[in-house]
Amino acid sequence: MLKYFCADLTAAQAAELAALERKTALRLFRLFRERMAALAADECPFAGEVEIDESYFGATRVRGRRGRGAGRKMPVFGILERGGRVHTQIGSCPR
Repeated sequence: MLKYFCADLTAAQAAELAALERKTALRLFRLFRERMAALAADECPFAGEVEIDESYFGATRVRGRRGRGAGRKMPVFGILERGGRVHTQIGSCPR
């Protein structure tokens, strides 16, 4: 069932291929998702409410290019944990 889950099949498709009841497949898929969420929560450096923002820094206008990341603008991504720490990361400059 895990192989079918990783292959992004629906629970109904996986149940048919594995010769199981659809409800059994649904229960197993739910358990897989709950375990993935628990593992992700254990590794997450943030807790509670967080704010996320992005900005692009660089020349105000590059002739012939429009929009985000146009030209040689540098993307900057930030995460703020309410009442806590701030994490920022600067992306690589597009060439």
